Amino acid sequence: MSRLQTIDPSAATGKAKELLDAVKGKLGIVPNMTKVMATSPAVLESYLGFSAALAGGLLDAKTREELALLTAQENGCDYCLSAHTAIGKMVGLTAEEIIASRHGNGVNPKTTAALTFAKHVLDTKGQISEAEVTVVRNAGLSDGEIAEVIAHVALNVFTNYFNIAADVDIDFPKVSHAEVA
Repeated sequence: MSRLQTIDPSAATGKAKELLDAVKGKLGIVPNMTKVMATSPAVLESYLGFSAALAGGLLDAKTREELALLTAQENGCDYCLSAHTAIGKMVGLTAEEIIASRHGNGVNPKTTAALTFAKHVLDTKGQISEAEVTVVRNAGLSDGEIAEVIAHVALNVFTNYFNIAADVDIDFPKVSHAEVA
């Protein structure tokens, strides 16, 4: 059971209800993470806004999911691994590509470079070198794409830490960071 209160969407009121209704309208379900985030509508609204803004960015859905899978694996977030494994399948990643993403190997060399860069961002807490930026540029990522990789790391660190700290109940088919092929 989550360490923080879970808001039942059918009993929600005010801004929390508005946000949870929007989640259900978009996804058809209300994941437990958003039910817990709704205890502070500001938290849920910031997550939804950040996520929506990046969804309209330069990186395609597969790359975004690969970044989420890598970040969740690195941070040991089973909730996010479970969610992004399910979402990854929905956007066309195969089971093999999902496992490879968790190891930092993308579906193509450009994505692998993005994942390698994301791992450097995670490992160094953003203290990346000029050489690392040069490598990812040479792999074909624009400065805008590099900026979005950093932003996706930040977004996913937020959700990873939130789900780990709040001990949110996993409501997707369970995947464990400890079980990697």
